[in-house]
Amino acid sequence: VTVVGKDRVGIVYEVSKLLAEQNINIVNISQEIMDEYFTMLILVDVSTSKMPFVELAPYIQEQGKTLALDIRIQNHEIFEAMHRIG
Repeated sequence: VTVVGKDRVGIVYEVSKLLAEQNINIVNISQEIMDEYFTMLILVDVSTSKMPFVELAPYIQEQGKTLALDIRIQNHEIFEAMHRIG
């Protein structure tokens, strides 16, 4: 899960709550503030999710919009392939 948005209080809470509501477990999390922007990368376990992944991805992205955040969830293998050099 990647999260990007203008930094403000409560982003980690809001995203964690959104994931918890779908019974998604956070395995690892890292975040950084760059200028005025908040960025976060979250490794999650969706095996107990209430929604199938094909429905979950657009749902998470749409919920992110309501929070003024760009939230995207993608398969770990696809994420790794997109960020591999060479």
